[in-house]
Amino acid sequence: MFGLMKMNLKMPDYIPGSCNIGAGEIRRRQFVAVIGLFFSAFALIGFITGGVPRNARLSIFFPLMIASVGWVQSRKKFCLAYGFMGTFNFGKLGQISRVADSASRAADRTTALVILGQASGLALVATLIVYALA
Repeated sequence: MFGLMKMNLKMPDYIPGSCNIGAGEIRRRQFVAVIGLFFSAFALIGFITGGVPRNARLSIFFPLMIASVGWVQSRKKFCLAYGFMGTFNFGKLGQISRVADSASRAADRTTALVILGQASGLALVATLIVYALA
C-alpha cells in the first residue's frame, strides 16, 4: 500500500512566485549556505585572534550574505537568479527552462526581490552582532 502511495507522489512543479527549483538545485543552495557559513566563521576567528580594527569587522557582511542567500533560497525552494532571469529548473543541474508568460515572470521577480531583502536583512543583523560583540 505504501509503495502505491509513494508512486503517486509527484515532484514539485514550477509555481510562479513560489517554487522554481527542484531537489538538485536546492542541495546546491544548501552547499552555498554552508560555504558562506564556513567563510564567515573563518573571518570571525581571524577577527578575534588577529586584533582586527572594529570597522574592518563589517567586512564579514559579504560571507554572511553568501550564507544567507543560500539558506533563504533553499528554504523557499526558489532561486533568486532564476527569478530575475525568468527561468526555472526541476531537472538536471544546468537544465534551465524559460518561464512562458509575463505575469509569472513578474511574480518571480517580486519573490526574488523579497528573498534578496530577507537575505540582506539576515546578513546585516548577523554583521551588527559580530561588530558589537567581537
